[in-house]
Amino acid sequence: MVSRRRFIQIMGKGAALAAAGIGLLRLPAKASSEESGSTIRVYSVKEGGYVTMDKVNRSKEEWRNILTPDQFYVLREQGTERAFTGELHDNKKPGTYVCAGCGLDLFSSEHKYDSGTGWPSFWQPIAPENIGTEADWSLFMRRTEVHCARCGGHQGHVFEDGPPPTGLRYCINSVSLRFVAGEPGGKKG
Repeated sequence: MVSRRRFIQIMGKGAALAAAGIGLLRLPAKASSEESGSTIRVYSVKEGGYVTMDKVNRSKEEWRNILTPDQFYVLREQGTERAFTGELHDNKKPGTYVCAGCGLDLFSSEHKYDSGTGWPSFWQPIAPENIGTEADWSLFMRRTEVHCARCGGHQGHVFEDGPPPTGLRYCINSVSLRFVAGEPGGKKG
């Protein structure tokens, strides 16, 4: 039996593909690992600056062996955890939120706020280079998906209804993150 959420995802992708097929919608093509290179320049909280890291490319089976079933569903299948159920939603400790798939620094506790949505929300990432975005048409509307720049793991979505100074709300699944307590960090300026 197909869940309601999965049905909506399938229908949304089908509608987007149909629209793309008749030229109404132009979806950005994902770059292959050969086109985009095997390394990436990202900001490291530990190093206090930019570093070059290897991209993480694993097979579906390798990801299944590394991640929990919930992490796999969100990070690799673009799922969403239920609102107000994630263990990091109410976390107020200082530190860094890293990708649960590869450990890349993604968000700082300094940029976290309570959006009232039920998911951890941030008004900016650690550094723009540490995340990637692309159009998501899965719910019959355009949203902007956020993923880890290093492993491609789905994190959540970004919306333009956040607080100053950016006006952005990065609405992120707890299960796609791991919290590292300590001094929060991020690119300054």
